[in-house]
Amino acid sequence: MSVILRNGALIDAVPSLLYRAARHADARRLANSRWLLRRKSDGRYLACADQLHVGQEYALARLSPADARALRRFLGDEAFRPGKVPGTQTRRLLDQLGLQAARYGERTGLAWEDEPTSLHGAGLDRYGRPLWLTADTSAAWRRLLDAAADDDIALDAISGFRSHAYQLGIFRRKLSRGQSVEQILTVNAAPGFSEHHSGEAIDIGTPGEPPAEASFEHTDAFAWLGTHAERFGFRLSYPRDNPHGITYEPWHWRYVGGGKSLLLSR
Repeated sequence: MSVILRNGALIDAVPSLLYRAARHADARRLANSRWLLRRKSDGRYLACADQLHVGQEYALARLSPADARALRRFLGDEAFRPGKVPGTQTRRLLDQLGLQAARYGERTGLAWEDEPTSLHGAGLDRYGRPLWLTADTSAAWRRLLDAAADDDIALDAISGFRSHAYQLGIFRRKLSRGQSVEQILTVNAAPGFSEHHSGEAIDIGTPGEPPAEASFEHTDAFAWLGTHAERFGFRLSYPRDNPHGITYEPWHWRYVGGGKSLLLSR
């Protein structure tokens, strides 16, 4: 059975069977619920529910008025909406950082990436966390893993889908440590412009190698990907001297599938 994440603007719902509660009372509730509802900005567990409808949720934390409103909006309208999550709030926050989305995209050539409203489980990443990808990307990743294993090549996922809220969190943490926006942008795409928002990008590693390091280029795993990944619909997004000025990332691959634009974007 496919494992699915339901994604909204401020809240997401993940299958409760993938998570454990710290408190015994919450654990009982979670065991009898299908969904765990989280605040996307920090991953805080807010409620659990057997059905994603208003009035069916059981609060796992004292809810602020803003959290209560976000939950009602998600359960009343967003939970089963097909398509993409509107990025309106992210664009407003970019304006506050002095990064107008249109101007940033024009300057860098990077494409705006909306989040999918539905993501599929693709197993676990290197750290034992659920790996979320679009349905097509998940299927292609599993085929890629199997083919690599047949050739005695071990691949693992460092990360997959990351939300706008997650990327904003990176910016806030680095700003609080005294870095400027321009300094952060040398190593991180602006929120809304990371390929990881699409659910089609995977940071790939191999056991024994550090994650997201240029040294991955010198592994048998990278050599195998260079020869075979395109056959499964994956392309390296940021080769050396890419037109976006993004640092070379031999670990970062995007599923482009058949007939999809092969232009580099982040």
